[in-house]
Amino acid sequence: MVDSTQTEYERVTELLGRPPSGKFEVVVRDDSGDPIVIRNYPVLDDGKPMPTLYWLVGEKLRSRIGTLESSGGVKNAEAEVDPDELTQAHLRYAKERDAEIPDTYEGHRPSAGVGGTRKGVKCLHAHYAWFLAGGDDPVGKWVHQQLEETNE
Repeated sequence: MVDSTQTEYERVTELLGRPPSGKFEVVVRDDSGDPIVIRNYPVLDDGKPMPTLYWLVGEKLRSRIGTLESSGGVKNAEAEVDPDELTQAHLRYAKERDAEIPDTYEGHRPSAGVGGTRKGVKCLHAHYAWFLAGGDDPVGKWVHQQLEETNE
């Protein structure tokens, strides 16, 4: 993992409304170079596990997905996405996140899949962040389709 620069740290702090709790790198940017998705190190600076590997920080997308969630998006995604595909996505996500933790690490490890859940959908933001970063996430694909439909 590449550490963030001071400028990235300051901008992500501004986007989150608080300082990040651990190491991260910006993995998706908008056309102007502003951070959209960060990739978190799976253990925070205080030693607590960080189950959310990819975090959506882009203001516009966070707002649009918040609107989607508030209109029943989580339930709709769970109803429309194949549950077996979602289970496999959680397993892929956990495997990718856990690969970041050194074998010598002896502290508490993060568990579960996207957004720290083992099944179903907890947070559309987390799924979409992984999708934007190149993850094979059926919920992220579903969110993308919903956002495209609302842009028409």
